[in-house]
Amino acid sequence: MAPTATVTEARGKAGAVKRPARAKKPEGQWKIDGRSPLNHAEEVKQEEDALAVKQRVIDVYSQQGFDSIPADDLNPRFKWLGIYTQRRQDLGGELTGQVPDDQLQDKYLMMRVRFDGGLASPERLRVVGEISRDYARSTADFTDRQNIQLHWIRIEDVPAIWDRLESVGLTTLLGCGDVPRIILGSPVAGVSAEEIIDATPAIERIQQELLPNPEFHNLPRKFKSAISGHSRQDVTHEIQDICFVGSVHPEHGPGFECFVGGGLSTNPMIAQSLGAWIPLDEVPDVWAGVARIFRDYGFRRLRNRARLKFLVAQWGIEKFREVLETEYLGRPLIDGPHQPINPGYRDHIGAHPQKDGKFYLGVKPTVGHTTGEQLIAIADVAERFGIERIRTTAEKELLFLDVERTDLTALSDALDETGLFSKPSEWRRNIISCTGLEFCKLAHATTKARAVELVDELEDRIGDIDVPVRIALNGCPNSCARTQVADIGFKGQTVTDDQGNRVEGFQVHLGGSMNINANFGRKVKGHKVIADEVGNYVVRVVEHFKQQRHEEETFQEWVQRADEEDLK
Repeated sequence: MAPTATVTEARGKAGAVKRPARAKKPEGQWKIDGRSPLNHAEEVKQEEDALAVKQRVIDVYSQQGFDSIPADDLNPRFKWLGIYTQRRQDLGGELTGQVPDDQLQDKYLMMRVRFDGGLASPERLRVVGEISRDYARSTADFTDRQNIQLHWIRIEDVPAIWDRLESVGLTTLLGCGDVPRIILGSPVAGVSAEEIIDATPAIERIQQELLPNPEFHNLPRKFKSAISGHSRQDVTHEIQDICFVGSVHPEHGPGFECFVGGGLSTNPMIAQSLGAWIPLDEVPDVWAGVARIFRDYGFRRLRNRARLKFLVAQWGIEKFREVLETEYLGRPLIDGPHQPINPGYRDHIGAHPQKDGKFYLGVKPTVGHTTGEQLIAIADVAERFGIERIRTTAEKELLFLDVERTDLTALSDALDETGLFSKPSEWRRNIISCTGLEFCKLAHATTKARAVELVDELEDRIGDIDVPVRIALNGCPNSCARTQVADIGFKGQTVTDDQGNRVEGFQVHLGGSMNINANFGRKVKGHKVIADEVGNYVVRVVEHFKQQRHEEETFQEWVQRADEEDLK
């Protein structure tokens, strides 16, 4: 008989009985765990190419109506078409996360129109404006990913909307879903006198050769990309899955530095540099290599860990670069310098010189909100001044290119008359919000309407201010409005007021940043702000800043040293 271990031998040094280590659960990494789906979303994605649902929309659902759409087509497959269901208007934020998604959703849709690189024109804005007017109750919102979102879309109208978008080279396909989303680009690529290198050829090649390839249509989750050769670093590179920013190599000249693994939401992470210099013609290959790493090694079992940032954090940037070079590129990358962070404005408000002696003019719709009629009016103004090129931006601006110096004042005045702001206050210039409770099923609080009201209130009660104070209002923890990297970030929650009522409110992040000293802000322990008190809160904190600031001190710097009571 084999000897039996004594109890003492079975115990560890601390005296506890040792148990066999649990087998580590597979993460759903294709190259490690195989491709057997570990959740229903992965099962749905493997059944067919998600874009196949487009034909069913045209042939069946637009004919038979919303109730004919099966659950798996409505969610997740519709996302690959750039379509989500929107929130029912009669359900408050206190129900978010408490009832199933299908009880929160309305029979109307949100539609996301892609503007890769921000490439717009009077013709494109006019068509989107007409679609908004005719099919979307005149909703039209510029997003911080250079898109335009429409609401109140009926499934019966989707094929006609697609036809009108395609007539001007626009699409909603791959606007959402587990795919490469819109590629952010400098809105003044090839135009600005401040540019290091024009990234347009790389964006075009990715769009034309890589995005249509089905091998990129089943990623673990969304994949956010940005490419800019502008010295302002105008595409929020710190929070992208992959981003290329202009960089000058001492021997090879202008090219790009590549960052990977950024993202916000409930586990924010700053993107890390590969430490490489990448020439323009190799940008699409590196982009594809990183996307393939995500596809093959990304975590698929748990949706809340299925972003590239978690893989980069687990591997470390050195291993990530090694795998990219050895398994996907088949060659080493060129070591390169780290591009200095641009400490100034990254937006393009105002008049700026172009390379050809003309100017471009940047104006601001408050929190990106417009209407269909307003888009049509903007197109009219542009055509009146002979402008053929318009750009959307990651800061929800509109840029008008190729303006003669003598037309700048008249164009600014004409755009102001459409409801845009050519000389916005710092408050109007630096506020951002997500869609919020009005349309989003994840939201706990109203954001967009509150942000519009907040700007007016701050201009009236404080006046302008001589340093940027960036404010972000987000309806939920997902940080679509970049809450953690704002000077004052509001994250929507359901909170309890003094009378014990469950009401809309916000957790506050203070002093976040995406350029110098990038960080995710400071939370005031246990402090929540009831939604109706947001204006009073901002006024109170900003007045403390104005009273206590040192010469040339930024709001972020003050927050780091301020007493907690002055931040409440």
